[in-house]
Amino acid sequence: VQLQAYGGGLVQAGGSLTLSCTPSERTFTYNYMGWFRQAPGKEREFVSAIAWRGSPTYYGNSRRGRFTVSRVNAKNTVYLRMNNLKPDDTGVYYCAATSGTQDYTTADYAYWGQGTLVTVSS
Repeated sequence: VQLQAYGGGLVQAGGSLTLSCTPSERTFTYNYMGWFRQAPGKEREFVSAIAWRGSPTYYGNSRRGRFTVSRVNAKNTVYLRMNNLKPDDTGVYYCAATSGTQDYTTADYAYWGQGTLVTVSS
């Protein structure tokens, strides 16, 4: 199964974007869907995650309060609403899914999307 991430783009600092992630197979189930960001020349880092049932949710420290992860069951789609964006938020955002546990690391996740680029200008 492939995960399809959408919604990236160019935005000014202080602006907002909403990313979405949908599996290529609509019947695909998982325990957690996560979002990771990879800045140029850096490792992929955890941004947020949500359980299949919609809770609990998890956030990286630097995004807590600015980002909101949610899930619409009928569409089997996960969203990441990003507010008050900063230049440091720039990077390729990947969605990923796991049928196992969620522990804030890429190693937990077996299924990955192609990524969507978010660029925040100052």
